[in-house]
Amino acid sequence: MHVAVIILNWNGRKYLQQFLPTLIQYSRHEAEIIVADNASTDDSIAFLRNNYPEIRIIQNATNCGFAQGYNLALSQVKADYYILINSDIEVTENWISPVITLMEQDKQIAACQPKIRSFDEPKKFEYAGAAGGFIDKYGYPFCRGRIFLSIEDDTGQYDDVCEIFWATGACMFVRADLFHLMGGLDEDFFAHMEEIDFCWRLKNNGYKIMYCPDSTVFHIGGGTLPKASWRKTYLNFRNNFYLLYKNLPDDRLYPVFAVRLFLDGIAAVKFLFQAGFKDFWAVTRAHMSFYTSLRKTQLKRKSLKHGSMQHVFGKNIVVEYYLRGKRKFSQLNMKNFYTE
Repeated sequence: MHVAVIILNWNGRKYLQQFLPTLIQYSRHEAEIIVADNASTDDSIAFLRNNYPEIRIIQNATNCGFAQGYNLALSQVKADYYILINSDIEVTENWISPVITLMEQDKQIAACQPKIRSFDEPKKFEYAGAAGGFIDKYGYPFCRGRIFLSIEDDTGQYDDVCEIFWATGACMFVRADLFHLMGGLDEDFFAHMEEIDFCWRLKNNGYKIMYCPDSTVFHIGGGTLPKASWRKTYLNFRNNFYLLYKNLPDDRLYPVFAVRLFLDGIAAVKFLFQAGFKDFWAVTRAHMSFYTSLRKTQLKRKSLKHGSMQHVFGKNIVVEYYLRGKRKFSQLNMKNFYTE
């Protein structure tokens, strides 16, 4: 069995220097390690060639984003399993085998993520993935261990293997054949939420997405775009609409969009008064971009299977969080998650 760990790098020399030694130490006997570089303008390539000549480097011609960057790189990698991992992640001993063992036990498991904890606050889960990802019926993502900006301490409360809705792109194990069968990541997303779209497409084709607590990694997060970034706001709002339009069942498509237009309007006004004009404009621009590309997105929807709502939270997580004060995943009623 061939496992390939692929780091997508863009001007991440400091993270390569910091985290590559541990990655090599705990991975070299189980996996091939590859760095795919998105046309970095720092000295990432020179650093790798001078210090780690044994590591394979794939150089993309431009900074083509997370989605296309990985698609281009993985088209050149032959393996049974891919592990997509951010450059700002510190892995731990025995982080690969528990996940691969779990996936080998069930061929319907297409993708899986380990436990993601914060590098800066190691007792806490990390924002991007925590103990497995979910969305609510209006498309708002959250995790076991993280709802909006409320991040839980890891006290073992999510140490069970379980099926989830999406696995984080910060550290995602995926069957290589299914990655290519599904057409890889949607390159129109550029970055943010492409992994949720990818996992939903897998689920729409009958596959499972899992969380494996027996593997733990530590993530800095925000290495490419800071958390408070109008660009990130734009991508998240735009890509969330792409995600919903491509994958929602027919009977939910227009009701969901009607509600989201209202909720996004509220979010835009809130940004205007709390964060300034840039974030307000980011939401407005995100909607404009979605509408101008609607025909292309419609064609994608027609070419895809859609309809699975399994493990989607059937309530509005915004209401549950802000009005009902539910700050932890464990406070959500599991009966409100769809089972099919």
